[in-house]
Amino acid sequence: MPDITTLGRHLRDEDGLDDTDTADVIPGHPLGVKPSGNALFAARNLRNAIGTIGLLPDELVLILLEFFDCSDLLRLGRTCKAFYAFTRAEDLWKTLFIRSPPASFTWRGTWRATYLNLAPSRVASVDCSSLFSDALHRPFYCAHISLEPYASNIPAGNQIVRLSDLSPEEFQEKWSNTPFILTQPVKDWPAYHQWSVETLLPKHGETPFRAEAVDWHLRTYVDYMKNNSDESPLYLFDKAFVPKMGLKVGPIDQEPGTAYWPPSCFGEDFFSVLGNDRPDRQWLIIGPERSGSTFHKDPNATSAWNAVIRGSKYWIMFPSSSKLPPPPGVYVSDDQSEVTSPLSIAEWLLGFHAEARRTQGCIEGICREGEILHVPSGWWHLVVNLEPAIAITQNFIPRAHLTAALDFLSNKADQISGFRKDVVNPYEQFVAKMQESHPELLKSALDELSKKTEGKKRKWDDIVRGNASTDANAEPDAGGFSFGFGGDDSDVDIP
Repeated sequence: MPDITTLGRHLRDEDGLDDTDTADVIPGHPLGVKPSGNALFAARNLRNAIGTIGLLPDELVLILLEFFDCSDLLRLGRTCKAFYAFTRAEDLWKTLFIRSPPASFTWRGTWRATYLNLAPSRVASVDCSSLFSDALHRPFYCAHISLEPYASNIPAGNQIVRLSDLSPEEFQEKWSNTPFILTQPVKDWPAYHQWSVETLLPKHGETPFRAEAVDWHLRTYVDYMKNNSDESPLYLFDKAFVPKMGLKVGPIDQEPGTAYWPPSCFGEDFFSVLGNDRPDRQWLIIGPERSGSTFHKDPNATSAWNAVIRGSKYWIMFPSSSKLPPPPGVYVSDDQSEVTSPLSIAEWLLGFHAEARRTQGCIEGICREGEILHVPSGWWHLVVNLEPAIAITQNFIPRAHLTAALDFLSNKADQISGFRKDVVNPYEQFVAKMQESHPELLKSALDELSKKTEGKKRKWDDIVRGNASTDANAEPDAGGFSFGFGGDDSDVDIP
């Protein structure tokens, strides 16, 4: 029986597609591993050689191997072809690398080859084509799927609005709760005209940047960008890039030699009252195709903007509302502090994208080079690079979301992030600074928060006491329990 790669090629041939279409066909697994369904008609299965361990599901075998060190994995891999394939799983070697990174290394295309310092000529080529495992094949498949089908043919009703620019007044009056893309402001930035991977390397190639769980020199990360097959590529996401790169930030008429500045419509940011005590707010983002962020909301109930300097990014977003569930495939804990979803962006696209596109509230779009996207406070969003990309993102609190930020800082202290450890009580400090700088706005926001809190308390009392009945003759304290969904669209209970 043909594996999924060969079957895809046959189907394309039968449909009469030309050779240009086969460019998106998934290549064969480097060890020849095939999806588990192919075992149904196979005359031989290498998995039979692993003895009683074969009673365990492949996923559990891989979990057990996470407890092995380097020498254990190498010894086990020499026992049979099946174990060789299992011990070649990239996530095992990525974990080993992150746990005990070599003092110095050269990126060699895979985590295993890099950890073992193996040149390509020294990597064994073992034929494991009679091994059938979804756990081993699926990550490779996800690492090679084309993103184009998911980012194209966006339904008209789902399209993110595109605008040239907005004034602060227009943003405040109409757009603070709506995602949109601005096409003009970034094109005025010196960074837009000057930055690329090639231009950054000569000056910052030896500068260390944070890429998820590792701190690598930019030159090393660029080597990784250009040569990896990770299902979820490392995403360079550095909050200290401004001092590291010696950048100036601010309007060019106020700060000569500046690299970039927030568009005027995003200029109002009430976290600025905290000065140096404010939480992390700005990041440099660099990543290869397929890198990105799975579904999340921005921290501390902030809004954000994300400006693409090179490349392009696909965004899919959902509003947060008490009337709407999380996006398909996303699960939130009862206290809403934990969010889980499929492990990789590609896995979510494969399993949930079609359903998501039909889900109420879904909007999506491509933010291209020289464009900037607005993420309102509380919106779920997934973003993935359609090509190697450089971007800058910044979080802020606009006037429209001051109440939400106050509520988050006050009632979700265990979920607050980005503050230095010596900032003991962010809520009290923020309120104190707002009282000094914007007392009227603070009073209005606190009054609004008090009304929302009281309204929710009344609804809960009505539900528990059975007072939600519309029967005019019903006893007000008749007892019993009734359940209903509140009509309030506010999201003060969701992080």
